[in-house]
Amino acid sequence: MTTFVALLRAVNVGGKNKISMPELRALCESLGYTNVSTYIQSGNVIFDSGGRTGSALVEPIEAAIARSFSMRIDVVIRSARELTAALAANPYADRLEDHTSLHIAFLNGAPDRTRLGALDPARFEPDEFVIGKREVYLHCPDGVGRSKLPTALAAKLAPAPATMRNWNTVTKLAELASR
Repeated sequence: MTTFVALLRAVNVGGKNKISMPELRALCESLGYTNVSTYIQSGNVIFDSGGRTGSALVEPIEAAIARSFSMRIDVVIRSARELTAALAANPYADRLEDHTSLHIAFLNGAPDRTRLGALDPARFEPDEFVIGKREVYLHCPDGVGRSKLPTALAAKLAPAPATMRNWNTVTKLAELASR
């Protein structure tokens, strides 16, 4: 059995794409996943699945959400090990004492480095980003809500599904997935 974390994009944000977490848990259980739990209301599901890769789980979960909730929701999946590795690879974590300005954008595949390379980092200062294997790491010292960087990154990552989580959420998800 492998523990996975499904990260749903844009769920319960600003009153849109409302999905109740008990219904989401039940949906995942109906797909045969075990030890299903959710963390906060933004669409984070921790579950166990045997003999599958995270990439093989994306389509069944997206299709089930579409059938059950009549919504097209992008899903990004990481195993517990991959989530822990993404935290460890964050280039800003060791250099900053306050991690509240750190975020990770998760993708199901490698980001398009050419498209992202077209972004002028000076345009977003003091915000900054680093491209990872299947993540983009953001440091937004004045807050992600005030930053223009996430919107610019999303435009360059499209049409690839990407979803962003803050450092505290990713840390807690990794802890829950490593139970």
